[in-house]
Amino acid sequence: MTAKERAALRRWEKLKRDITNSTDIDPSLSSAELERMRMDLEKDEVAWIKYIFPGYAKYEFADFQIRAIKRLIMNDEWYEVLSWSRELAKSTITMFVVMYLVMTGKKKNVLLISDCLDNAERLLAPYQANFQYNGRLKALYGEQFNPGDWTTTEFIIKKGASFRAIGAGQSPRGSRNDAIRPDVILCDDFDTDKECRNPDIIDAKWKWFEEALYFTRSMSEPTLYIWCGNIIAEDCCITRAGAMSDHWDVINIRMVDIRKPDPIADMTYGKSVWPQKNTEEKIDRVLSKVSRVAVLKECYNCPIVEGKIFPPEKWGKIPNLKKFRFLVIYGDPTQSEQKGTAKNKKGSRKAVWLVGELGGAVYVIKGFIGKATSREFIEWYYALYQYVAGRVPVYAYIENNSLQDPFYEQVFKKHVADVRREKGISFTISPDEEKKTDKAVRIEANLEPLARNGNLVLNEAEKGDPNMQELVNEFKFFTLALKYPADGIDTLEGALRIIESKENQLQPLASDVVSGGRNRERYRR
Repeated sequence: MTAKERAALRRWEKLKRDITNSTDIDPSLSSAELERMRMDLEKDEVAWIKYIFPGYAKYEFADFQIRAIKRLIMNDEWYEVLSWSRELAKSTITMFVVMYLVMTGKKKNVLLISDCLDNAERLLAPYQANFQYNGRLKALYGEQFNPGDWTTTEFIIKKGASFRAIGAGQSPRGSRNDAIRPDVILCDDFDTDKECRNPDIIDAKWKWFEEALYFTRSMSEPTLYIWCGNIIAEDCCITRAGAMSDHWDVINIRMVDIRKPDPIADMTYGKSVWPQKNTEEKIDRVLSKVSRVAVLKECYNCPIVEGKIFPPEKWGKIPNLKKFRFLVIYGDPTQSEQKGTAKNKKGSRKAVWLVGELGGAVYVIKGFIGKATSREFIEWYYALYQYVAGRVPVYAYIENNSLQDPFYEQVFKKHVADVRREKGISFTISPDEEKKTDKAVRIEANLEPLARNGNLVLNEAEKGDPNMQELVNEFKFFTLALKYPADGIDTLEGALRIIESKENQLQPLASDVVSGGRNRERYRR
């Protein structure tokens, strides 16, 4: 035997042993009692699953899992995509559903497809093992092992239903069980990370699904399509299937609102969607050992390519503040007065940063990003002003477009006056009323050249500060689609515009620019 075959045999023996040990049945039950039990259980699919699969269903089901079970069983003609986070048992739940449908006679011909034949075989193995070794299944439905029609890729149970494993790209044509065409087509882990980096491969796989696989069904008989897979790329077969499905169930490991997936809010304020299995402490422990990029993709259905636009951040020592001609504190507010909480994912995410330019480099000195009230937002300005401690003149600005102006006049100005009075500091925050262009385009056009040329320097003394780390995350995960928040780097772009405007006023005839060669007039577009 090859090493691969030995590993497959070990997996099979363990699977067989686990199923046999977990599905014992009371030997004193008569045939009539077993028949009554079968009929009663089939009336309640969840009770049927719990009884037949005690080794798998050892945790109480979450509500979203029960809804999915009922949805898939009740709809004969149906197309569903399950984009459930890791550790939410999407493949296992699907197996429960398919076996219930087969044993109750509702479905007869199952195709199980994965990215390659080996993985399709591995996904098919639990079905095969349960038909052979599940004592409770045998007691209620009789022996299902059919020696003459039983291989690792294809088998027919004695009840008459057939199963076949297929790798993406293989020919599924001719997949019939007597006159019955496939009536369950299950795609599980169809996408791979490597393939998703090549649009041509995704196009080819999708074409194969639509042309070769989809039409193995009968036009006249109801067919159940199920896709199991996370959203691992912006364009992948799962997202294409989701776009045309009857129901696309996107469930993250933690969520604020189970009906409305929101990756960033769910990651920050969500609670475990399956606390019976995944406690908050366990989730914290597991996710603490990997990068945020990995967590977002695998647990929150939010694929982000790290460093896709901005290069790795540059850290450096900030020159003595007295060497700067002036510094700018710039803030990007929102109008909410609420702090973000688990119950309120719409809490205000605000940002304020202290920035300066010297010798052609822009230095990001210190700042704040996060959910905060308007009062706390204003206090951040004063904290940065006190940090400078009079060593250099400071200009303070707050973004204030036409939509924000009423809130600025009615709320922010009052908070500024209150804090000024309480702290006894004469400090003015001026509104930045310049009309801005598209946020994402502005950030890329005005900050990326600085970063690429090594002229955007983050304060190495603040490297361990959570606010600075969040700013780094914004740079890493920035895309023009703004899938990850960009409040902090948007604030830096605002500060840069103020710096260049002030330098133009102070040196109206100067032709040099902060970034070394960029045209200041671009900011006036």
